[in-house]
Order: sequence, then structure tokens, then C-alpha cells
Amino acid sequence: MSETGWPLIPRETLPPPIPVERRSHPRDTPRRPDGRQLSMFGAETTEPSPADLAGLLAGPGRLGRIGGTARVSVIVDDAWRVHVLVAEFVARGLSATWAPVIEEPRQQSEPPDTPEEILDTPEEPPPPRFEVRTAYSRRLNALATAWPAVAAELFLSGPRLRLWVAAAGRPRPGGFRLGLDPAKDPVEVDAALVRVGLAGRVSDDGRWYLIAGRRRLTRLAELVGELPEAAPPEMWPGGAGA
Repeated sequence: MSETGWPLIPRETLPPPIPVERRSHPRDTPRRPDGRQLSMFGAETTEPSPADLAGLLAGPGRLGRIGGTARVSVIVDDAWRVHVLVAEFVARGLSATWAPVIEEPRQQSEPPDTPEEILDTPEEPPPPRFEVRTAYSRRLNALATAWPAVAAELFLSGPRLRLWVAAAGRPRPGGFRLGLDPAKDPVEVDAALVRVGLAGRVSDDGRWYLIAGRRRLTRLAELVGELPEAAPPEMWPGGAGA
């Protein structure tokens, strides 16, 4: 699958799971290679866990259940996000798959009345989107049982925010935005972000949580950790575009 917009790295050559040892640092004085102190709850000082997928549920992720198993899925709009999420899922002992989202062609309400309308340049197709999902697994049962009641007390640790940023985070002028599901009430998510020092506001259309301010952006970059191999630097907190 090498068409434009499709993930360009075959599944067989996806980045291997990130060993826990590479993310572990001495807990007394955790520091980055450049000497900056790491956040106690950052992605580089906390072991990956299936519970981290709560970060996706805080954003646009969806939870599914079958019998005694559960899965989490999310729709993303960039191929690199597929690679990052698959690698993160595998690092948590979860099998993952992805598939393109087939967009329904928009129906024309009325036939064109004039030759000029017939000759109009057709609309460009929407950019490709992909659904990334875990397999149904008992390893997600604890999360499925607790959600959504636990959302009221959700703690957005670095690994949870890392997954959210990988799925639906992007820079904006003067800040960063995290994708939301407009169908969900954002009150509890707002409270969870305030608790970790990332107070912002929900966009008017309910699709984004907007974070601004140098200190908050630095805090976000510290929590989510280093740039994933497949992610463009300008799209990651602390990168060229942040």
C-alpha cells in the first residue's frame, strides 16, 4: 500500500516496542540528556500500561466491549499517527490493527442548471483518515469496567497524554490543541487537564482543547516525552512548530 496518504512503512518494519528500560530513569533525580529535570509523571519515567489508553478516551477515542473483553479505537487524520499508536499499543502488550476510513461521497442536492456549472472543477476528495484499534483483549477490562465513571477523577499522566497527542494533537499559533469528541461532555476532561497544570479552554465548536502559554506548553512537552520516531518534529509538543 504505497498510495499517497497511506502509511508508508510496512507493518513488518514498524518501530519495535519501546523497552521499559529505555524509559526508566533513577527516580531520585530524573533528567533528560540535556540536563533538564524530567517530570515525575512524564512518559519517560512511568512504565507503559494498558490503562494509559484512558488518554485516548479523554479525547476522540471510543471504547468497545464484547463479552469479557474490550478494545479502544480512534480515528486519526495523518499516516504518521498510525505508526506511533501501533507502536505504543504493542509496547503495552496489545495487538493493534488499522484500516482506512471510507468517506461517503457527498450527494449533490440538485442537478447543474448551466454548462458553466457542469464544467466547474470538482471538489477535491477529503484527505485520507484511518481508524487505529486494539484487538479485543482482557487486558483492557479494568479500563472498560471503570470508564466512564472514573473520568471524574482521571489523572492524565505523561503516557496517557502521549497517546492523546499522538492521536489528535497539533500545534496552533501561540499554543497547542488536543482533539476532542464533540459528543462527549468536556467538563471532566477540562478538570483533568487543570489538575496536571494544563488549564486551557474548549474551542467554540467543541472539537479542540486549546492550551496556550509558555509555561503550560513546556509542561506539556515534559509530560509527553521525546519525539516518536515516526512523528514530524513540527507536530510534537516542544518541536519546531510548537
